[in-house]
Amino acid sequence: MATLSTSYPSFIDGQPVSVSRLSPLAFAGFAHFTAMQVRNGSVRGLDLHLKRLHDASLQLFGRAPAEALIRSYIRTAIELGGSDQSLTVTVFSPNGEFTSASMDVEPAVFVRTAPPSSGPEGPLRLSAIEHQRPLAAVKHVGEVGKTYFLHQAIREGFDDAAFIDGHGHLSEATIWNLVFWDGDAVVWPRAEMLQGSMMGVVQRQLDALGIAQRQEFISLERLQDFRAAAVMNSWTPGIAVSAIGAHAFAVARPFMALLHEAYEAEPGVLP
Repeated sequence: MATLSTSYPSFIDGQPVSVSRLSPLAFAGFAHFTAMQVRNGSVRGLDLHLKRLHDASLQLFGRAPAEALIRSYIRTAIELGGSDQSLTVTVFSPNGEFTSASMDVEPAVFVRTAPPSSGPEGPLRLSAIEHQRPLAAVKHVGEVGKTYFLHQAIREGFDDAAFIDGHGHLSEATIWNLVFWDGDAVVWPRAEMLQGSMMGVVQRQLDALGIAQRQEFISLERLQDFRAAAVMNSWTPGIAVSAIGAHAFAVARPFMALLHEAYEAEPGVLP
């Protein structure tokens, strides 16, 4: 059975991927995933990644792969792909999409490994786009809007795009969660959006550090109330944002240091 040749292998249900098994995924849109950074063979916030996969699987497929099984797939990928890597776990229906046959079936698990990443250096300038992701609480695949609006932002001279929901509130960015600093507290947008695994790690460690944080509805007009802004995802706990639309932010290094301190306080977990 021919498999893909790479120093960072991929797996379906714990087995190396053959070209014939991978090709149906090329146009798959009915699937969800989680992305993580592996360092020294461990993952920070692994419990949050596993809960995300479980909850989204129940929502999309009516069933969820056993946690022990997913842990074993991740262990295999780390053993064969290296102790430092980017790792993505995608859960999908083996019966495809656009069919009732994909309902209430045992989903398959695709694990892809790649070189480790810490994301761009920043600071980033974000355009402000009116857009609401469907099923926003699910980290699902096939979202053409995220890439489309990224490209539009670059054409307009920005680095990426932030989204404004139908109520005029900032929610998230293309592949990022947004976070703000008012000088005293960390402020998160209150909106329908994906609760990122990195966001969850930072929030619980900020609590442990005794740092005040809250959620608020944040419009473009309210950006003047904040001293700094940042984005985060599985790559990094914080990249400075120097502008959202026409509003400019100073790069507050203490705020960035705080986000990174919170992340570093989270212990790595072996799968």
